[in-house]
This record gives sequence, C-alpha cells and structure tokens, in this order.
Amino acid sequence: MSLVNVLSARKTYPLGDTWIEALRGVDLTIAEGEFVAVWGPSGSGKSTLCHLIGVIDQPTAGRVEFDGVDVLSLSDDARSDLRNRKIGFVFQNFNLVPVLSALENVQLPLQMLGVTDSGSRKLALEMLEKVGLADHASHWPKKLSGGQRQRVAIARALINRPVVIVADEPTANLDSENAQRIIDLMRSLNREFRTSFVFSTHDERLLASVDRKVHLQDGLITEDVRVTPA
Repeated sequence: MSLVNVLSARKTYPLGDTWIEALRGVDLTIAEGEFVAVWGPSGSGKSTLCHLIGVIDQPTAGRVEFDGVDVLSLSDDARSDLRNRKIGFVFQNFNLVPVLSALENVQLPLQMLGVTDSGSRKLALEMLEKVGLADHASHWPKKLSGGQRQRVAIARALINRPVVIVADEPTANLDSENAQRIIDLMRSLNREFRTSFVFSTHDERLLASVDRKVHLQDGLITEDVRVTPA
C-alpha cells in the first residue's frame, strides 16, 4: 500500500540574490513496510526530499500526498497533527531534550497528544525495553553514549507507532560498532512493526542493509533500485 507519493516535486531556496534549486522535479512513492535509503553527494537534495516526505517542509511546485491527501491542502494545525500521529523522526544529532531523562524524552510525544503520565510512562518503558535501554530509563542524555542516545531517539520516534520514520543520517555520528547496532535495531523494528523507514545517508553499511536505494544527483533521482539486503 502506498503511504507517501512525491509528485513532480521541486524545491527552491533563496541564497543571497540567487535561488538554489534543491529538487528539480522528483517523483517517488514510499510503500508500507519499506526500508529505503536516499543517498548521493552533499548538496544532492537528500535532506530536502526527506523533509518533504516527513511533512517538515513543502514543495515549491508539485505536490506530496500522505495517505492519499495532498499535504498542501491541509492547514498548519492539520499538518502538525499528521506529523505527531503518523510520522517519526530520527536525526544524526539525536535531538534529545537535555533536561529530561531517557524515559521522559520517550514519553514526550505521547504527552503532547494528551496521554496521561502513567499511561505514557508504561508505554515509554516498554519501548525502551524494545531498544535495550530499560535499565537506563532514569539517565540524562549527557550520561548516555552516542549509540544509547540514538536508541532513545529511535524509541521516541516509534512511541506513537507511526507509519513512517524519516531518519536524517542516523549513523553519521556513531562509531562502527554502534552504527551497526543501530542499523540492526532499525531493521528489526521495521520488520516487527511494519513501519516504513526512509533514510538520508552516506553510510555504506546502511546502504548494504536496505530494501531499496534511491540515488539523488543535482536534485534529480538518477537511480531507484530494489535490492536484497546482505
């Protein structure tokens, strides 16, 4: 089933007196349960495309459909609600709230949706158990390693059971051992929950683990290949 359709999407940004065309007419469909890498050189448009898929940004031209609905037709509040309920985000810098514990960071999306403290705590502990960090629930982010912080970020992204997780260079700041653990964890969660994962990445290890590789060059998709993961 198709979850996200990017249709003839263009995105331009002002840079001084000129305009930069980050995407130059991109068509892409993301289906339920896919594990997709968007890759290419710096400046190719990877992050821009991921931001469109995650409804963080809007195309300058063309459109993005989520569950068949054109996101440009939605109000700002409706787009925010869509992100909160159906999309999870994982970033290379983790983006954890430093004054909250691991447990409180994972609870946060549920609390924003009005879930009670006791209810959100129970679900957050279960998700921390899934990522192997139940015994670190009370730790502040600064007391966690990079790999542990990324696992907390993944637990937070999954807590609402989104249909799509968008990850921007999720292994970029990790050493080889922790990067592989994160890749294996995301893959297992993808299979368990049937959550679609879409990554922007330069990481060859991550590219070796995906179902599909979408290559961007100068704002255009030059290759879209389905593969058998190693």
